[in-house]
Amino acid sequence: MFHEYRDVITQLRQENGHFHKIFDRHNELDEEIDEMEKNHVDQFEIEKKKKEKLKLKDEVYDLIVKYKKDNSL
Repeated sequence: MFHEYRDVITQLRQENGHFHKIFDRHNELDEEIDEMEKNHVDQFEIEKKKKEKLKLKDEVYDLIVKYKKDNSL
């Protein structure tokens, strides 16, 4: 996710506990969704996880943009 911002993500993970938490949760959800799809779990449950993951992705992106702006990157 957001490979073009790898350096910024590394910095944010070190400096911002909230960012670290939501970034890790996003990755956990990615794994959970993959597992659910393999096991043919109810599509409604999968969609709920995907929506949560998308919200986190949006929040991660917003924090990246803010960090870049605040640090003139």
